[in-house]
Order: sequence, then structure tokens, then C-alpha cells
Amino acid sequence: MEPAITATSSFGGGSSRLAALAQQLRQYKPPPSSSFDDVEETQTDQETAGKVVSQVGFQESIAPVSKDPERFKPKRAAVLICIFEGDDGDLRVILTKRSSKLSTHSGEVSLPGGKAEEDDKDDGMTATREAEEEIGLDPSLVDVVTSLEPFLSKHLLRVIPVIGILRDKTKFNPTPNPGEVEDVFDAPLEMFLKDENRRSEEREWMGEKYLIHYFDYRTGDKDYMIWGLTAGILIRAASVTYERPPAFIEQCPKFKYPKM
Repeated sequence: MEPAITATSSFGGGSSRLAALAQQLRQYKPPPSSSFDDVEETQTDQETAGKVVSQVGFQESIAPVSKDPERFKPKRAAVLICIFEGDDGDLRVILTKRSSKLSTHSGEVSLPGGKAEEDDKDDGMTATREAEEEIGLDPSLVDVVTSLEPFLSKHLLRVIPVIGILRDKTKFNPTPNPGEVEDVFDAPLEMFLKDENRRSEEREWMGEKYLIHYFDYRTGDKDYMIWGLTAGILIRAASVTYERPPAFIEQCPKFKYPKM
């Protein structure tokens, strides 16, 4: 059986907007995805140390592997899309920059997260546990409200995006794990719906063409590029949160298949 997301109970603090958003997102139900439950983990996983960083990532229901689910048996992971209200009232999401000392995907932007462990009761626990390990975010500060449709990474890691709300940002003091994380920053969630500071490239995976998105973001004197799987997840999260599609083509239409 697939672990269910257990929405955590509301807690004190936070604005009325965040309370309304939490209520809205709790009603969200992701579309059905391909069935990969109760299978052995036979694929070779190339994601570094169980972390979720990839150039490629698709919603599972439109990925080519959904045509032959028995052939592909991905491992499971979860990432945390932690939303809070900025000083200007905008909704923002917490992101990390991977350590430049890592052998692969060094210096790339990612969401906190990683592979599920046996003791994790659900995807929400996986995502918040990993966030605590990576950036020192106390799980008790995060109100887990929903999850999105699973994404498949290039190396067939099944990634569950978990949306949580940080009602009181003043209680979060980032303490990045130096072995994994070089920097912790935040960005406006709505930017992933706008066709600004964005470009895309058409590529091919498993015989199918798709779009890979790049978002350039500057805060203070630092520049970041958010792309690949992380960008794809954030586009979907922003669409669900703001209840509107992005102002650009999200994927190549040829890539979509009827579900099998």
C-alpha cells in the first residue's frame, strides 16, 4: 500500500491568509498516477546519497514509463515545499543550494528532501525529517497539508512533493548541514507561474521530447538557477496553490500519453 499523507493539525500563529491557504490545500486531491506500489526496489539509483536532484522530472501520469509499469520499479522519496508568508505578504518557498564540495550535482538548487526510510510512517514524515537533517527545520513548525502527484526523476526515483506551511517564520533559524547544504534561501512561489527570467530547452528522454525549464533568481548579491526536477515540481506547486496554470507551456504536448 502507498503511504498516505497525514495532514497535521493546525497550530497557533500565522496570518489569516495562511490559514485559508491551508484549508484550500487540504481539499486538493492529486490526479491518479501510475501504480508502482508493493514492488521490489530493483532499479539502480543514481541520485546522490538519496537526495532528490535531477535534470529531468515529470509528473508520473504523463511519463513514458507509465506505459509499462511492470518494467520500472522506482525507489520512493519525498521533498518538502515549505511555504511561508514574506514581509510583503507574498507566498515564498524555502530552497537549498547543495554543497559545492559534493561529487555530483554540486552547487545546484533543490528542495529539502530525500529517500524514504523504513520508519517513516508517510511521505510527510520523510519530507520533514529530511528538512530537519538538511537545514534544521523543526518538523513541529510545519503544518503538512497535502501532497502532489508523484514525479519521476531521470534515474527513476519516485518523488512525492509534500506541501507544508510554516506559519511562524521567526521560529525558523536555518542551520544547514555543511556536508550537504551550502546555502538556504527563499523565493516567491508565484515566480514559477510567470514567463519572466525563464527559459526552456527541448530535450529527449526515452524517445519522447519534453521541455526543461530554467528560472534565474537573484536575491541580495547572490544569483541562483532553479531548473530541472526542482523547477518542474515548483511549477506544479504554484499552479495548485494559486489555482491557475503557468503563463508558458509546461511540457511538450507530444509527451503526454493516455494512462495505461
